[in-house]
Amino acid sequence: MLAKAILLEKNQTAFSCNIQNIAEDELLQQTGDTLLQIQYSSLNYKDALAITNTGPVVRQWPMIPGIDGVGTIIHSSSKQYQSGDSVILNGWGCGETHWGCLSQYAYLKSDWLIPLPTGISTQQAMIIGTAGYTAALCVQRIIEHGITPEQGNILITGATGGVGSVAIMLLTQLGYTITAATSKINNTDYLQQLGVQHFIDSKTLAYAGKPLQKEQWAAAIDVLGSHSLANICAQTQYGGIVTACGLAQGMDFPATVAPFILRGITLAGIDSVMAALPKRIAAWDFLAKHLNTDQLQHIGQIISLNECPKIAQDIINGQTKGRFIVDVNR
Repeated sequence: MLAKAILLEKNQTAFSCNIQNIAEDELLQQTGDTLLQIQYSSLNYKDALAITNTGPVVRQWPMIPGIDGVGTIIHSSSKQYQSGDSVILNGWGCGETHWGCLSQYAYLKSDWLIPLPTGISTQQAMIIGTAGYTAALCVQRIIEHGITPEQGNILITGATGGVGSVAIMLLTQLGYTITAATSKINNTDYLQQLGVQHFIDSKTLAYAGKPLQKEQWAAAIDVLGSHSLANICAQTQYGGIVTACGLAQGMDFPATVAPFILRGITLAGIDSVMAALPKRIAAWDFLAKHLNTDQLQHIGQIISLNECPKIAQDIINGQTKGRFIVDVNR
C-alpha cells in the first residue's frame, strides 16, 4: 500500500513541501492502533502555517500536515471500533507531533477518534472540521454563561474564516443577532448570506484602546488575540463573556483588569486540540442538532492535495473565505 500525501521536510538550511507516496510501513512507525483510509481532510490556518513554514507549528520532522480527517477504519487493535466504521479526527497534535490527515491513509490512536454523527456526511464533516467544532465549543460556552438573544449582539472576529462562518451559522439558527468584524468590509455578501446583519471593520479593533470603552457586545468569539481581544473585552457589556480561540493578530494580550473587575466580564479560553472525548462528542452532537447543513455548501470548496500549497499561502495572506475541503484521492 502506498499513500499519496503532503510531506514537509526541514533541515538547518532548507524547507520543502512535496506530494509524495508514503509506504505503509512508514505510516505504521507512527504511534497508533488504528489505520484509517482518509476520504477528506481540510485546510486550516494551522495547516497553512505548517505548509508555508511561516509559524512554529511542526515540532517533529518530517511531517504530514492535516489536523482534520474523516474516513473509514481499515483495521484497529482497539475494541472501540471495527473495520468499516466512519470516524472523525480533530487535533490531538496531528500535523504537529504526529503525522496528520493530508494523506490517503493515517495511522492514529483510537482514543483520538469519534464516530461520524448521524445526519452529517463525510464531506460535511470536513466543511465543519476543527474550525466548526471550535465554533461549537465557543457557542456552547456562551449559552452556558446564560447569554440569550435578547441581551444584545454577539461580535465575531475573523468572520469570513472557518470558525467565524460556522459560529455565525449556529448563532443565527439559535436566534442571536450577529455583528461581524471583517477586513473585507466592502465585500459582505458572503456574510449576509450566512445571516449577519451588522458589520464593523476589524481594523477598528487592531490598535491600543482605552481600558474601558462603550458597552456594545453581549458576548464575543475572537480568533485574533492581541489588541483586538483587549478592545473587545473593553467593549463587552456588564456580565458578558468573550471566548478566545485564536491568535491571528498575535499571542500578546495588552489589556487591563478593568473590564473584569468593574464590569464582571468573563474571558474564556477555548481549546479544541486536547479537549476530552465527552466534550468533543457533545460539540459534534450540538453541530448535528443545530447546524443547517444545507448552508454548508456555501462555505465549503473542495480542492486536491496538489492545490494545498497555493491555498495555504492565500490563507496566510488573508485572501480566502470559508472552508477548504481536501479530497485526498483527487
